[in-house]
Amino acid sequence: MIYNAIMVQLDIDEPPAPRLEFARALARRFEADLIAFAAADAPVVLPGSDGISAAGGVLRAQIDEIETRLEALQREFESLMGDDVRFSWRGLVANPTQALAVEARAADLIVAGSPAIGPFADHSRRIDAGGLVLAAGRPVLFASHDLAPVVARNVLVAWKDTREARRAVVDALPFLTSAAEVVVAAVEEGPGAAARSGVADVVRFLMKHGVSARPEVVGKADAEAGDVLAKLAADAGADLLVAGAYGHSRLREWAFGGVTRTLLQKSQLNRLLSC
Repeated sequence: MIYNAIMVQLDIDEPPAPRLEFARALARRFEADLIAFAAADAPVVLPGSDGISAAGGVLRAQIDEIETRLEALQREFESLMGDDVRFSWRGLVANPTQALAVEARAADLIVAGSPAIGPFADHSRRIDAGGLVLAAGRPVLFASHDLAPVVARNVLVAWKDTREARRAVVDALPFLTSAAEVVVAAVEEGPGAAARSGVADVVRFLMKHGVSARPEVVGKADAEAGDVLAKLAADAGADLLVAGAYGHSRLREWAFGGVTRTLLQKSQLNRLLSC
């Protein structure tokens, strides 16, 4: 696994420079092309007492506003990037989550900001983080809230014996192979021997790929597994946490809580999630 192309998602209502610089540093690190992406959608306007014509005018005004904002973002992007041919721009009037999932076909890694969590987030102008991870078919790196560069000298891999976690380990190899130490951590949910055996296999797999890795298995605690893993990352001095997303249904996660939902809220960390 290598990152030859990185796509950075920009929020239409936020200054692009901080996230662009974050992603540009990654592109330089991996000698990758950088593709900037921004999108927003006009909410559906239902005809009121003024009729269909008035609703159409409101919709057209919303689309014009989005197009104007996209043009401004593109100009700022091109100004920041200069004449480097390894940078490119994609701006769309479309649902940002759905459009990004489609455009992700052009990239090895998606970079996004810390997501808005909750039922009132405006997903016509900001991505739905969970929906993106499920639909993109690519690893998504959610940047920490301070957009500090990803050093990834120390990395925590959150392990659970699922397809998603196995995918995440492979997707993160470009970071893991250059790390000084990788902690493969699991929170016991059943017999401890099963968790230790799985973690040991992952450590051996990583070592065969030249990764300096060690295992850590912690007993089930009163805290949620996601909180335990975030604390382990902090204790290890890790600035990158790697995890598989949605080991069971997303509906159940949002209704009852789960590791993916908790990790999406840990904005102090860079989190690489795969599904």
